[in-house]
Amino acid sequence: MAEITERITGHTELIGLIAYPIRHSKSPTMHNEAFMKLGLDYAYLCFEVDNSTLEQTVKGFRAMKVRGWNVSMPNKTVIGQYLDKLTPAAELCGAVNTVVNDNGVLTGTITDGTGMMRALKESGVDPIGKKMTIAGAGGAATAIEIQAALDGVAEISIFNRKDEFWARAEQNVKNINEKTNYKATLYDLADHEALRREIADSYIFMNATGVGMKPLEGQMVIPDETYLRPDLIVADTVYMPRETKLLETARKVGCAKAINGEGMMLFQGAAAFKLWTGQDMPIDHIKDVLDIQF
Repeated sequence: MAEITERITGHTELIGLIAYPIRHSKSPTMHNEAFMKLGLDYAYLCFEVDNSTLEQTVKGFRAMKVRGWNVSMPNKTVIGQYLDKLTPAAELCGAVNTVVNDNGVLTGTITDGTGMMRALKESGVDPIGKKMTIAGAGGAATAIEIQAALDGVAEISIFNRKDEFWARAEQNVKNINEKTNYKATLYDLADHEALRREIADSYIFMNATGVGMKPLEGQMVIPDETYLRPDLIVADTVYMPRETKLLETARKVGCAKAINGEGMMLFQGAAAFKLWTGQDMPIDHIKDVLDIQF
């Protein structure tokens, strides 16, 4: 208690995270620990906000002069309309995971893609010039797909249900094929034959959906373990639980690597931290605090 009362002052600036559900998030621990380590007068809190209260929340944060905030599901792809500016990356992805408030001007950007690509690198995984199969077309998935193509992943097979994100998936494929030198193809996630075929000749398979976390814990985006093989790298953007059903299955099969979403969470957060504070997050310290291993 003494540590909190000594750190929170009348000058402390607020930074937050808006999503639903969000009480499982490790972001408050990560950012508040980094603030304390560097002696910065900020506090990071979670707020359970969905699309129904998103506009009011943005107005309230602007009025309260909140320095910035992170955005997660289900708000990433809809918050842009309530902001003043979007970075080129956010415009290309059609999604925002970080907002910066500069004297009342709200700018949205996205750091998920660079966060995941750095996490793969730190894990000893190099997808550049190789093929990736990825499930999902929401905010995080889109950022990863676009960044992977910009970084030089040679071919990306995108699988998604024919739901409200299908049109976004089509746009992602169009953007990659027209604006990068690499190739993307879209498939229906219900097409199990295509899913098996595309995973079979991929270097890495990634789940970038919410399958595996609440309320879908214990589920996978693939039908069964026969879709995986020992030399395949499997990654998941979910980090709570730390080992999803997909990653558990990958370890059972003996896949080359099974990577959870903690690294992406860490590095996308570090990028946002820099935007808000102008300082580098103490990565090694935060890895130790959160027990993140690569």
